[in-house]
Amino acid sequence: MRKNSVKLTRINQEIVRELSEIIRSEVKDPRVGMMTSVTGADTTTDLKSCKVYISVLGGEEELERTMEGLKACKGFLRRMLAQNLNLRNTPELIFVADRSIEYGTHIAGILDEMHRTGTFSADDEAAEEESE
Repeated sequence: MRKNSVKLTRINQEIVRELSEIIRSEVKDPRVGMMTSVTGADTTTDLKSCKVYISVLGGEEELERTMEGLKACKGFLRRMLAQNLNLRNTPELIFVADRSIEYGTHIAGILDEMHRTGTFSADDEAAEEESE
């Protein structure tokens, strides 16, 4: 199976959907935060392992506790995933912290501050509109 095949993309989407549901409804570990999101999955072509990208609303401490909780219940999540997905091999889950949402809100805050203080000039706004 190729890295960017339609089948692998569909499997990644199903893993994201199922893990989101399992984490929200089945995981009882108090370390896993209520505002935990599965933002993506990247499965290897042989379906042996899968990097799962996790985003948590909260601070760095909340993210670390959630990652510890998810790593502790990795076997449970893999078993539930095997029950819900019809795959020959259920991939080993590798959890990775996804800070892209946090980064995006940080950049949006900087842009808002620049608009509020007037740091943007009219030429900058015109160039920004042309690039879109």
